[in-house]
Amino acid sequence: MKIYNNILETIGDTPMVKLNKLTEGIDATVLAKVETTNPGNSVKDRMAVKMVEDAEEKGWIKPGGTIIEGTSGNTGMGLALAAIIKGYKLVCVLSDKQSKEKMDILRAVGAEVVVCPNDVEPEDPRSYYSVSKRLAEETPNSWYVNQYDNLANRVAHYEQTGPEIWEQTDGKITHFVVGVGTGGTISGVGKYLKEKNPDIQILGIDTFGSVFKKYHETGIFDENEIYSYITEGIGEDILPKNVDFDVIDHFEKVTDKDAAIYTRKLAREEGIFVGNSAGSAIKGVLQMKDMFKKDDVVVVLFHDHGSRYVGKMFNDDWMRERGFLEEEYQSANDLIESHKDQPLVTVGVEELASHAVAKMRAFKISQIPVKKDGEFVGLIDETTLINQIVGDQQLVDEPIGKIMGPKLPIVKPSASIKELSKLINKEVPAVLVDLGDDKFNIITRHDLISAMS
Repeated sequence: MKIYNNILETIGDTPMVKLNKLTEGIDATVLAKVETTNPGNSVKDRMAVKMVEDAEEKGWIKPGGTIIEGTSGNTGMGLALAAIIKGYKLVCVLSDKQSKEKMDILRAVGAEVVVCPNDVEPEDPRSYYSVSKRLAEETPNSWYVNQYDNLANRVAHYEQTGPEIWEQTDGKITHFVVGVGTGGTISGVGKYLKEKNPDIQILGIDTFGSVFKKYHETGIFDENEIYSYITEGIGEDILPKNVDFDVIDHFEKVTDKDAAIYTRKLAREEGIFVGNSAGSAIKGVLQMKDMFKKDDVVVVLFHDHGSRYVGKMFNDDWMRERGFLEEEYQSANDLIESHKDQPLVTVGVEELASHAVAKMRAFKISQIPVKKDGEFVGLIDETTLINQIVGDQQLVDEPIGKIMGPKLPIVKPSASIKELSKLINKEVPAVLVDLGDDKFNIITRHDLISAMS
């Protein structure tokens, strides 16, 4: 019988898959190293187990101890598998930008999950870096993993991932492309491949809001490069010790929108259901296509599984809210499609201004059409309320008819985007769409801007 003694022994030997449709415009052969077949569904299984075993050898963790780590989710899953098999407790500290699926999966395998705000400095006591360290100091018989600076991270990829890629390509690999977060994968694989063939190009994928690219090119750690971004698992606002910049030949930045779009494209056009950083990686390959020649063999590593992003990149509403959804808007009907069945919120001309304020709060809207005897006669919006009520607080108890603005234009569902753009301007914040049978919907400036993004 061919059996494994435990689930940790199934880590590695992940498949190499040729990409076809998305890479049609690239002369080189592009291969994907798909890490989702690891038991924890990500490349992080490799380094998680290596770091635990290294800690055991060095006496950093004792039987029955607690593993504590700040993670974007995937390292936490690898650590959870190791903790289950080896009998440790696990506390995972995540930032609140990580997907709910990642948090739920970690809890499902027995980890305690602590969530911290994302938009704070690394040194802030609320950051997931700081909270991880504090918990490790406060918890008896605990070990803080610190995947960013724990060099066993990149050793795992030097010993495992690099040799696998070399063997699977028969040593013909010319370029290795991967998203860079802790730096362990690119640095470990890069070191191994460069030792085999110094001409192999090691290309890192970065994201806007991260410091890696500018630091690599100038040696300057520019805090002005740091701002919040959506892409998960890559980019940093620190310089982890695992990132060996000498091994990396080039960094390519990819936008949040492109990362999300190409994550979905990989599933729909290649049948490869992988995560957000894979979308960044393949888009980065496409951006760098002029660097590749006909006989080149480009290997791009896909970190993790798409199931961890079902509520995000694979959710149309989430994508639409951020202007990421690639939709062809032709008419007013297209713009109201997602909320066509929701009743239009209106107010009566005799209602008080305070009623309009309450409805705006309740429905989270910024303008409400005003009706009298079933007909639209005006508009009350947040600008009007602010300008008039701030100057005279007594107006909140006045009828809306006294402070309302002109009524909104009314269009047919077939009205084109061009027509709408002529009607919606600085003075006119929205238009009404006549759906027939006395049913109306509304298109706002925000709707129009989303359609143009």
